[in-house]
Amino acid sequence: MVHSIWFLAVEAAEEASGGLFDLDATLPLMAVQFVLLAVVLNALFYKPLGRAIDERDGYIRTNKVEAAERLAKAEQLAKTYQQELAETRRQAQAVIAAAQESAQKLAAESLSTAQQEAQAQREQAQRELDEQKRVAMASLEQQVEGLSRQILDKLLSSASV
Repeated sequence: MVHSIWFLAVEAAEEASGGLFDLDATLPLMAVQFVLLAVVLNALFYKPLGRAIDERDGYIRTNKVEAAERLAKAEQLAKTYQQELAETRRQAQAVIAAAQESAQKLAAESLSTAQQEAQAQREQAQRELDEQKRVAMASLEQQVEGLSRQILDKLLSSASV
């Protein structure tokens, strides 16, 4: 059949030649050849190439979805770790604050104890000084009394002579 169409097309081309544009059987023949070429190219090249492109597109989409899922999971893990880190920092600050408060209480107690001991030592020293003062005053009173008698005796003895 293709052979007979070809033959007819060649005969028609030989019969009518002449003008600038010959509209004879070559135009339909070329159209048929173009359609056949398009069918052959589609079957041999375009369909396998299209399948390869579709497979590659599917592969890329799958990888893109998996990458998006992994990214979302990584972001969630990062967020979780940041929250845990913030909580750990808060706990550490609470422990530090408690330790500082405990140290301040201990220092205040130590200072209070030291002040009480110093007060007790000062009071003891004051009592000892007061006792020494009383002893010294008693001793001085005896010496003054002795000196006063001596002076009085000398005065009386000088007045009688």
